[in-house]
Formats: sequence, structure tokens, C-alpha cells
Amino acid sequence: MAIATPANVAVWFEIPVSDMDRAKAFYEAVLRTKLNDENTGPNPMAVFPASGERGVAGHLYPGKPSGGGNTIHLAAPEPLEAAIDRVREKGGKVLSDIIVIPAGRFAYCQDPDGNSIGLFGR
Repeated sequence: MAIATPANVAVWFEIPVSDMDRAKAFYEAVLRTKLNDENTGPNPMAVFPASGERGVAGHLYPGKPSGGGNTIHLAAPEPLEAAIDRVREKGGKVLSDIIVIPAGRFAYCQDPDGNSIGLFGR
């Protein structure tokens, strides 16, 4: 059996939200980005931008957050501390101090719907 080594192990993510407008405002403010509305599928989505065709991205969709699911780590614009402040300002929760690992720094947070996210920076 050949060993698979993809460019990105994660290829897409989905975050369920109860209020699309509130969730878009939260993620746009925290990440200093613009999510694009997409209505070509069975559900409306707000798509995170990614650089290039091979960049890993994902979307928000109307759904019921489980609160106990996986944690998606999102690239936070520098400085990481400012992104963490925006989490609180926009109704999210910061669950940890900044954690330092060899690849960079991150903090565990929750969005206003209770979804687990990590904000990652260098």
C-alpha cells in the first residue's frame, strides 16, 4: 500500500450556525475578512476566502451546533491578541490562554453558537 501525503490533510470545513447574519459578523470581525454568500446549493452558505485554488477553506451554514464537535483552527490576522479581543467583543468566549507550540501560537475559543474554534497565529 502506498502512503498518501496530501498537500493539506483538511480539505474543507463546515460550521453550523443558528443566526447566519450574526455568525458572519462574528467571523468577519474576528478574522478581518469578508465571507461570500453562496446560494447555489441546497442551503445558503457564507464561504471563507482562501488564497489560491489549493487553499483550504470552508463555510457557515444554517444548522444546529452540537457544542461538542471537532475544533477547527482558523488563521487569525496578527496580532493574535487583537483577534482574541474581537472574539469577546462579538459575543464569543475565550476558553484558554495563548498556547505556544513549535508551529506558532493559538487560543481555544467558542463562537456565539458554541462551536469550538482555535485562533492560530505566529
